[in-house]
Amino acid sequence: MGKRIIQQRRGRGTHTYKVRRKAFRFKLQYPPRLSGEGSVIKLFNSAGHSAPLAKIKYSDGTFFVPAFKGMVEGQKISFEDAKINKGNIMKLKDIPVKTKIYNIESRPGDGGMFIKSAGNSAVINKIIGKDVFVLMPSKKEKKFNQNCRAIIGIAAGAGRLDKPVIKAGKKHHIKKSKSKLWPRTSAVKMNVIDHPFGSGRAKNVKSKIAKRNAPPGRKVGLIRPRRTGKKK
Repeated sequence: MGKRIIQQRRGRGTHTYKVRRKAFRFKLQYPPRLSGEGSVIKLFNSAGHSAPLAKIKYSDGTFFVPAFKGMVEGQKISFEDAKINKGNIMKLKDIPVKTKIYNIESRPGDGGMFIKSAGNSAVINKIIGKDVFVLMPSKKEKKFNQNCRAIIGIAAGAGRLDKPVIKAGKKHHIKKSKSKLWPRTSAVKMNVIDHPFGSGRAKNVKSKIAKRNAPPGRKVGLIRPRRTGKKK
């Protein structure tokens, strides 16, 4: 009787490979419309997020965002103030150049999509017409609409990667909380029933580019790559 390979088992979506829903029960987005000011009513940790989270109360309810470095409970957060204070949620057109920001919206009103991980921040690089150019943590510049919103400051939790993970068990639980497959084994070193590249006879790895119409058990290696080979 045949055996399903890891890719097939993960794709089936059983509890063995599915992420814990409880870890991601907090939706990190600010509402489409914000006015006036709010207050931080709670700071807490979440297993599914690297940065600590903040629960902010405003006139129409509450919402969750990644906390910034130095945030305290009871702090007031402004949504339309001209003052450049840490934690304020403002449109990019109202933020001066060289200001550090995080949790940037991809499109106006989507609630924040970019830069939510601990210790990260971007910098307003330049403003040309209705476009705002932001220098991302990857040192690449990205263009945003001037009405996209962001939080002023740096995401809290910096230094989380400075302390080494000494024990394999701790690494196991870190990866498990995010449903990551760990430890990763080289495909060539697997048995033939565990991976299409398995069975290390002569270590002849089959084609690494999966076909477009390949089934889930065969779609391994390079999935629709833009290019292959070493850059010259």
